[in-house]
Amino acid sequence: MPRILIVEDEPDVAFGLTEDLTRHGYETEVAGDGEQGVQQGCSGRFDLILLDVMLPRIDGFEVCRELRRRRINVPIILLTAKTHESEKVLGLELGADDYITKPFSLRELRARIKARLRQPAAEQPNVVRFGDCVLDFSRAELSRNQKPMELTPTEYRLLKVFVENQGRVLTRQQLIDSVWDRGTFITDRVVDTHVWSLRKKIEDNPSEPRCLHAVRGIGYRFDLLTQP
Repeated sequence: MPRILIVEDEPDVAFGLTEDLTRHGYETEVAGDGEQGVQQGCSGRFDLILLDVMLPRIDGFEVCRELRRRRINVPIILLTAKTHESEKVLGLELGADDYITKPFSLRELRARIKARLRQPAAEQPNVVRFGDCVLDFSRAELSRNQKPMELTPTEYRLLKVFVENQGRVLTRQQLIDSVWDRGTFITDRVVDTHVWSLRKKIEDNPSEPRCLHAVRGIGYRFDLLTQP
């Protein structure tokens, strides 16, 4: 029986969701604010999280960011009354898998839940090849053209985040949250400097990258390309 965490501060909405999902074969648990949502979401007991955006203490965007920072990779569907495109994009950039705008049909919500639960969690291989590089996660080593490439700890963490999110645009803030210790003050310029340093080690021409691309005004995208 799939387990769903409902992070919702409105009791009537939480009750309605619980009743409907239980009737359709799901096991549910409710968190009444953002802090509880983070705490319960990190327990590892859930297959999917329904996350309201407008929450007391910590809003849904921050809950989503924190769960992803802690490597909680279960699907997250945002429940939002916000209709601005920029706010929906923000939720997706922070790691949400989908969103549904209030008021919504319970039938549509169940369909979205089923679609997300059908997608198996991706397993990270121990060895990843891209371009003329080989990244061995089990040894935390990078080689290029069969020659070892020395990476700093920060460069390795940065490359690991890019590979794990290949094909996805990551904002600089997402990279800061994933790579550096929480509470460390890091500017966008520092991120750009580390990305440039990493490019010099994995790209033939860092100025014309094949794998690690800048996305203007947003951040970076890593494409897992193999040699032709």
